[in-house]
Amino acid sequence: MNGRVDYLVTEEEINLTRGPSGLGFNIVGGTDQQYVSNDSGIYVSRIKENGAAALDGRLQEGDKILSVNGQDLKNLLHQDAVDLFRNAGYAVSLRVQHRLQVQNGPIGHRGEGDPSGIPIFMVLVPLFALTVVAAWAFMRYRQQL
Repeated sequence: MNGRVDYLVTEEEINLTRGPSGLGFNIVGGTDQQYVSNDSGIYVSRIKENGAAALDGRLQEGDKILSVNGQDLKNLLHQDAVDLFRNAGYAVSLRVQHRLQVQNGPIGHRGEGDPSGIPIFMVLVPLFALTVVAAWAFMRYRQQL
């Protein structure tokens, strides 16, 4: 492996309806408190359980929010972004950038805990048991051969 991490960047329009607890997520970032080095964008820091965003299911922690109701979030102070979300209304349209890490390892590699692989002991234990039974049968009946 070359140590490089590759990302697949996609954009999506997500429409949320404000619920009793708002839109159901927290944000970080802004020109005054950068969350990502050399990027003053606004990012989702937390999805609140049973909130509008969690019920919709598409917005994820770490997503970058590019615009709210068509208004660009570039070069905003954090508090200005918060105010924009608070005053966005009942139906809110978000333009979101998802950043997915791409596996650049060998094809067919399975990580630890992947249930689709067969653990080695599931093969070795029955094979060992079969060998013991065969050896016992051979020793027991070799005199009759």
